[in-house]
Amino acid sequence: MKKWKIAVVGASGMVGGELIELLEKRKFPVESALFFSSGKNKSFVKFKGKKYECSAPDLKSLCDCEIVFFVSNEEVSEKYAFRLAEKGIWCIDDSSRFRMDKRVPLIIPEINGELINEKNKVIAGPNCTLTPLAVGCALIHKKLKIKEIRVSTYQAVSGAGRKALNSLFEESSLFLKKSFYRKSPQSPLPHPIAFNIFPQVGSFDYLGYSGEENKVSAELKKIWNSKNIKISVTAVRVPVVRTHCLSAWIKTEKNWTISSLEKIFLNTPGAKYLKNYYSTPLNTAKTCEVYVSRLRPGAIEKEFAVWLAGDNLYKGAALNSVQIAEEINRKYAK
Repeated sequence: MKKWKIAVVGASGMVGGELIELLEKRKFPVESALFFSSGKNKSFVKFKGKKYECSAPDLKSLCDCEIVFFVSNEEVSEKYAFRLAEKGIWCIDDSSRFRMDKRVPLIIPEINGELINEKNKVIAGPNCTLTPLAVGCALIHKKLKIKEIRVSTYQAVSGAGRKALNSLFEESSLFLKKSFYRKSPQSPLPHPIAFNIFPQVGSFDYLGYSGEENKVSAELKKIWNSKNIKISVTAVRVPVVRTHCLSAWIKTEKNWTISSLEKIFLNTPGAKYLKNYYSTPLNTAKTCEVYVSRLRPGAIEKEFAVWLAGDNLYKGAALNSVQIAEEINRKYAK
């Protein structure tokens, strides 16, 4: 069995830690591993019982690898990905840099894994917010043709990074001790997040849509290869540690019954349908599936409402990257 020389760029970050854990847990065949961080502060990671120091990435070291996982920022991916791909190295990028690049496939393996091929060595993973919707309703779209989607997201703080998550804890502690609300000085969020929610994830454009709202719409259309779907999104940050939830109203072209929808959800790869129960961040965290629940008819013809949830650090990020690598291994291990 082939084993791969891998690197993780952004290994000391939140998604990097989850990715390293999943590579070990899922027994991805690794011959050797290199781990990189920004290099600004000394950091270490553990993999298969060994402790590794993370250094700043450099092209020479990365060129010694066969698969490079980018779980850092757009600038790092921009600097290295295509240079490595030109040398035949697979680059799996979790940043937003290449998601809408026409040269780069945007991959969720359960949906469009067939697009993984040796001609496109740079592969993008999607925004974590849309993953429950993309996976959970992929088979619905294939069989019934979705025409319109209206969705509100309820996004965990970990999606904004470690500083945001630490701010949640700091602000919560301050309130519990002193009954006082104050935004943490380290917070990258626009408002205090403890015991609070706000309808802003990213900056607003000239029409009033946030960056996250635009990403959900554009990326979903690319993943489903369906540019004509009408999608309306409101993205909301909520004081939850991990797992993004979505409330969606979906209108199809073809007719259905609730029973027929249930059968489709039960057979959707990567999804778990809950008929008499519903998902929450607490019962969804650190699970590999996305969860579909609270299925019911909508208010207009051929519309249904549904509640979706998925761990933003797992299937929304690290797990999807590992699954892409597993698909590469399945197709190209020699």
